[in-house]
Amino acid sequence: MSLNRRIEELNRRHSQLDEKINEEQKRPSADVTVLKDLKRQKLRLKEEIGMLRAS
Repeated sequence: MSLNRRIEELNRRHSQLDEKINEEQKRPSADVTVLKDLKRQKLRLKEEIGMLRAS
């Protein structure tokens, strides 16, 4: 997989996680544990995207 395709895929997954986070936050009884996990995953993707763009 080319570098650009990898970055595009990671960006797509990052956006999907953002949507999941927003959906969870809209729930009346949002699960804090789930939110933390989703945010952690999103941050990992953001860091990986940044490293790939820097290379």
